[in-house]
Amino acid sequence: MLLAQLRPAIVSFILLTVLTGVLYPLAVTGIAQSVFHKQAQGSLIVSGEGRIVGSTLIGQNFDDPKYLWGRLSATSPVYNASSSSGSNLGPSNSALTDNVKARVAALKAVDPNNTALIPVDLVTASGSGLDPHISLAAAYYQLARVARVRGLSEEAVKNIITQHTDGRFLGVIGEPVVNVLGVNLTLDGYRS
Repeated sequence: MLLAQLRPAIVSFILLTVLTGVLYPLAVTGIAQSVFHKQAQGSLIVSGEGRIVGSTLIGQNFDDPKYLWGRLSATSPVYNASSSSGSNLGPSNSALTDNVKARVAALKAVDPNNTALIPVDLVTASGSGLDPHISLAAAYYQLARVARVRGLSEEAVKNIITQHTDGRFLGVIGEPVVNVLGVNLTLDGYRS
């Protein structure tokens, strides 16, 4: 009697384990690898020497004035993809205020003549703490500094920013964003 009741449960368990634990993941992985190969591989950026230098999906820490700076990272250590998290600091939290003040001071220190308003995405972390993009306003805020430090024209830097700008989804959803790593790698390889 007990075996008659256990048998369907055990068979169902084994069948569902094979179906949902083996076959389904293999099918999804196979489809992802064939249809979205680059994304399934992590959207990795490979240098000319074959070395992986980053991913278009994960931000990196840039604090040299010759580079565009991205959003702050809420992970520890910074931009640690295995530790994705937001800061969860509310507007009344003094730690958030201190972080914003420190970033404003750092931005003003590397470009003291820039009197434009600092875009909010340059002084706050994203929800994941790993955002690889900044707004066009944030990129343009830094444009003159990057051009000056690198000895390039502002127009050349603006063209590079434009090359790495993703437009609105379906032309209407969201705002255009700039991939910071893409811009910085192009700047490093730029020859006038």
